[in-house]
Amino acid sequence: MLKSVPKPKSFNTPRTIANKLIRELQRKLATISVLNLSKDFLFYQRVLAQKPKDKNKIYSLHEPDVYVIAKGKDHKQYEYGNKVSIVSTKDTNIIVGVASHDKNIHDSKTLTVAISHANSNRNKPIKQAVCDRGYVGAKVVLGANIILPKKALKRDNRYQRDKKRKLCKRRAAIEPIIGHLKSDFRLSRNLLKGKLVMKLMF
Repeated sequence: MLKSVPKPKSFNTPRTIANKLIRELQRKLATISVLNLSKDFLFYQRVLAQKPKDKNKIYSLHEPDVYVIAKGKDHKQYEYGNKVSIVSTKDTNIIVGVASHDKNIHDSKTLTVAISHANSNRNKPIKQAVCDRGYVGAKVVLGANIILPKKALKRDNRYQRDKKRKLCKRRAAIEPIIGHLKSDFRLSRNLLKGKLVMKLMF
């Protein structure tokens, strides 16, 4: 037999105390102080009002710009931070472009900024970019053809199929580069505060 268990009152206690403190501060502080701190009050009220299934939640009081990134891996399903796009060359694996993204947008929409930054560091613009399946939806960005690993087309001959397969295999070379950037160059965790620092790091 199923029986509903009432939620303990202790779950609501911190939120109740915080709401009371905000109301008390607004009541007791001088009018000028309340006006000066109105932005802070609105921020804390938004944090207290948010619910688990709300979008664009605030995950950190000290870093409100941090967002959750779904990784989909068994050992690490979610990460909290900012997305960063890294562009490297096919043959030499030299990093030619890096872009930090303030908002949690789909991977296919990050290509414009990443390719634009890479083109600014090159003599010739990128004509072909090989990406993983996370970038599905993007076909041509700033004149660059986007190649994704997918089932071969019927009209492709054997040479074209092998060429695409080879390019997609070569794309995997960027994964250890990202791993080394995180482990050897301290890019796995940002200990400084603010959006500007994220952009300066990369």
